[in-house]
Amino acid sequence: MSDTTTQDEMLSQEVVGQEAQDILADTGDGKRKEPALNRYFKAVVKMKVSDLHLKSDAPAAVRVKGASGGRSKGALRPLTGGVLTHEFIYNGVLELLNPKQRVLFDEKGAIDFAYDIGEPGDADRFRVNAFLQRGKMALAARRVTREIRRFDQLFLPPSMEEVCHFREGIVLLAGVTGSGKSTTIAAMLDWINEREAVHIITVEDPIEYLFADKKARINQREIGIDVPNFHDALKYLMREDPDIVLVGEMRDLETFAAAVHAAETGHLVLGTIHASSCAQTISRILDLFPENERKAMRQALEFNLKAVICQKLLKSCSSKTPVVPCVEVMITNPSIRKLIREERDNELIDVIRASYDDGMVDFNEYLRRLVDTGFIDHATAYEASPNLDELRMVLKGIRTGGGGILG
Repeated sequence: MSDTTTQDEMLSQEVVGQEAQDILADTGDGKRKEPALNRYFKAVVKMKVSDLHLKSDAPAAVRVKGASGGRSKGALRPLTGGVLTHEFIYNGVLELLNPKQRVLFDEKGAIDFAYDIGEPGDADRFRVNAFLQRGKMALAARRVTREIRRFDQLFLPPSMEEVCHFREGIVLLAGVTGSGKSTTIAAMLDWINEREAVHIITVEDPIEYLFADKKARINQREIGIDVPNFHDALKYLMREDPDIVLVGEMRDLETFAAAVHAAETGHLVLGTIHASSCAQTISRILDLFPENERKAMRQALEFNLKAVICQKLLKSCSSKTPVVPCVEVMITNPSIRKLIREERDNELIDVIRASYDDGMVDFNEYLRRLVDTGFIDHATAYEASPNLDELRMVLKGIRTGGGGILG
């Protein structure tokens, strides 16, 4: 019997399909039953899978890392118990939302929120998105590990510590959805938390990792619960005396403009952005602004951007480590600032490749390191490489840059 089959069978024993009428049913002793969707979240925890998917008129499904038939994140596996109705999922989701979130869901047709399963202090946390598709309910939930891991446990480069030493400016984590950006930022914040008596404020939608104060004092604000939106949270930020600010996602002009203002007034700002490389990160930021404001924003980036870490997750060869991060690290220096100012973003990669000794690294070099340490095989490296010909040279010990062979 395969591992996947075993997981599916065990999940089937855990999850029993029930209809919407059970949601508010009594237990017989006058006490209300737990939320109807809890059994699905508990199954995810028990089986140590990563994601839960619910869809009207379809069986529930989970994502199993390493299972055949999927992509790098793993394959979806349906659960037994029959199809779920729109009413069952809709009423089940409403049980998990507060009144403000219910209003927002009715207005927008989608809602992001965090949900905990278990006792306080020992709960398993999920990042949930409930949404409508073709007029019916669907839900996607990702389990967020309770443990905030260190850089070495995440197999991230030592230069991550250098990035955490910045006193002010903007540090961005770039990558696609599911690339581990939140996990890396949590490691950065906890590294600071263990070492510095500072005030950290996070603005998240939703809160994913829960921090305990160590040397630092950390206040976490969740959109829709603690504050209506990012704009309002950032408007009041400067009155809250932060040293370090985490903005969950740089998703619009107002958010990024507020982040720049915070950086210009002496704060370290951490944030995430959807981009596939350090160079693309610059263009993604500028795309947020109208044409007539982009020159001024380039100047703001020249002076305030301190580092960009672009990350993707790769399937590992190690049974103990299902996935490993592959990163591109750009730490701003005079050459980087000059290229940003002169709109030569496509040349940033050349400075990165020439600055390995300063803690920078490009994707192909990091792929080589992962191959050499046995975390990934050549096939995985070839699939993940942004430039296959260059990767082949790197694997042979040849480095290339704007001026040709580097050594």
